[in-house]
Amino acid sequence: MAERPTTIWREGLAEEAEELAAGTLDPECACMAELFPEDLLTATDAVLDTFETELRCLAEADDAQIFGVVERVVLALNAVNEAHNGSTYETDERELLCDYIDRSLTEHGVDIVALTAPGPTWTRPVPDHG
Repeated sequence: MAERPTTIWREGLAEEAEELAAGTLDPECACMAELFPEDLLTATDAVLDTFETELRCLAEADDAQIFGVVERVVLALNAVNEAHNGSTYETDERELLCDYIDRSLTEHGVDIVALTAPGPTWTRPVPDHG
């Protein structure tokens, strides 16, 4: 399963805390707690929880439904970013979030390349249940 960016950020927070406790990191160089406060991580996880719930319903979704799921997660993440001064998700964070969304969609059977290609609408084959 795709690794959530919040997991990566929490691991960075824990590593920084260990380095501070061991005295191997100058407190003036510590920035993870400021960059990734718990309320940001919790809000981001709530958005990703909803996204993951919606992914489970994509088995027979058409392109418009898939794009709707993607649009909702992106808009919700934008709202979290705005609620945290509009600069919380910088380039690296956005890349991690986009990669997570792409990997999650792929894991649920969505062909991202085909979905976003110009031309006729792509549809996934209907699973054979018999």
